[in-house]
Amino acid sequence: MRIDERKQKVLEAIIKDYVATAEPVGSRTIARKYGLGVSPATIRNEMADLEELGLIEQPHTSAGRIPSQRGYRYYVDCLMEKYNLNVEERTSVSNSFARRIREIDTVLNDTGRLLSQLTSYTAIISGPKASQSSIQRIEFISLNPGKTLMVMLTDTGGAVNKVLDVPEQLTAMDLQQVSQAFNARLGEISMRGIKRTLLQEMRHELMQQRQLLMVVLDILSQYLQYGPEEKVYLGGILNILNQPEFRNVDKIKKLLTVLDEDETVRDLLGEDEGRGIIIRIGDENKREEFQDCSVITATYEVDGHVGRLGLLGPTRMEYPKAVTLLDFITSALSDVMKDYYGRGQ
Repeated sequence: MRIDERKQKVLEAIIKDYVATAEPVGSRTIARKYGLGVSPATIRNEMADLEELGLIEQPHTSAGRIPSQRGYRYYVDCLMEKYNLNVEERTSVSNSFARRIREIDTVLNDTGRLLSQLTSYTAIISGPKASQSSIQRIEFISLNPGKTLMVMLTDTGGAVNKVLDVPEQLTAMDLQQVSQAFNARLGEISMRGIKRTLLQEMRHELMQQRQLLMVVLDILSQYLQYGPEEKVYLGGILNILNQPEFRNVDKIKKLLTVLDEDETVRDLLGEDEGRGIIIRIGDENKREEFQDCSVITATYEVDGHVGRLGLLGPTRMEYPKAVTLLDFITSALSDVMKDYYGRGQ
């Protein structure tokens, strides 16, 4: 779609004013605040044309106009200008990532909190994919007869904890032997690299020591076959409540309910959509609960470890600032991850 320059300026003014106020915008407001050099009557004519093109809409007969989802898409694709981060925003990001943090969990949680604070939207971050992680160590901790805690550490800083049911006769020494066997053989093997033949070899070796340990190996074999899901981190989830669009109780309950589902949130990040900045507006999101929202995502990748960052907000999102901050923080996070993997944790 191509529209002339004056219509572009009117559309841009409507979007900027609506993003700032969440109130429908009238022709007199545009004439007074945006200096287009034309009368309110001329602006009304341009608004009528924009409405006919489906770029703006009128929520009530006596109200001004608001952008449509199609209007936001035209703005993002054709009109949006680069947002320049101010000194305070740049300093906040730099200070947050300047600290030497050991655990990736902490890094990603802090990143989500920072991104949500700077944008006032909800931040979503997926940790590096488990299938690309390497297992560093497995330990078993006896809780009580018949129960043991398995702790699996990966090179992405993750820790997977799982309580296992085991035979009551199993001793702390037995569990230590299992740990030693796993740690000696797995080393730096990735989740994806765990083969059935490897587990068979371990089963054979351990059977010579204690046949009871086969019960534990069967449980672990099944668990490792599927691997743990990569973690998802949410920052500023209650920011969505501050948006006028989500004052409807039923609407926000549905939205918060699906945000509590890790699989749904991972889908929201659109891991199959490719790299770079991707913007989905309104009904471009598949789930009905997100069709009054916009989602902006970006990818970070270090040494084959891939994750995604995202922002969830209303379609009335401040797109230039959100895109710039997401891009800037993604770059800072990638630098931290390089440092983390480069120094071997």
